[in-house]
Amino acid sequence: MLPKVNQILHIQVNSIDDEEAKQEFKSRIADINDRQIIMEVPLNEKTGRLKRLYMGDELSVYFITDGGVKNYFNTSVLAFSEETIRMVHIKKPEPETITKVQRRNFLRVPAELELAVTYSEQLRFVALTDDVGGGGISFLCDGYIPLNIQQSVHCWMLVPYKNGQIEHVPFRGELVRIKPLETGKQQVMMRFAEITDRDRQKIIRYCFERQLDLRK
Repeated sequence: MLPKVNQILHIQVNSIDDEEAKQEFKSRIADINDRQIIMEVPLNEKTGRLKRLYMGDELSVYFITDGGVKNYFNTSVLAFSEETIRMVHIKKPEPETITKVQRRNFLRVPAELELAVTYSEQLRFVALTDDVGGGGISFLCDGYIPLNIQQSVHCWMLVPYKNGQIEHVPFRGELVRIKPLETGKQQVMMRFAEITDRDRQKIIRYCFERQLDLRK
């Protein structure tokens, strides 16, 4: 499903500046044609300031449809126009590239992804995920590593796509369950405590690609 005229877009700018990348803006769609979505200049509701965009800026966008479903897509700024107010022209996504997810029901898929975990200043380790979803992950690590539930940890996860692209996804997680295994490993279930919508979208995109592979 594509967004419609007058629909609100929630936007993050893909930036190397972490502070800028975390900010979320809102914009209203004014018009749609075959190639472009024409929207108002995005607004940061927390500061009340408009966001100045530039040609070629890459954006992570979602819009909400019935039932609280978030529809994610990536796009870029193509042009600007001056009408009654300034408008921003962004690339219209192909319908099949839009990923849908409802927060209460994130898709989870089995996957072995590399995960770097910082438990404390003294304890850092590398693990492999067991499954991955938009709301959290589980991972396997050595059983001798002293972990506790409700502990908050900082993580980096490598997320590969079918086109060969690899994304680095940072997040803060909370350990919710730890299960010792007969192999000497332990399985750790973790929910995302802090993750940007842009980084969550990267994981959701991977989950959809992975699900398609599993079905095949």
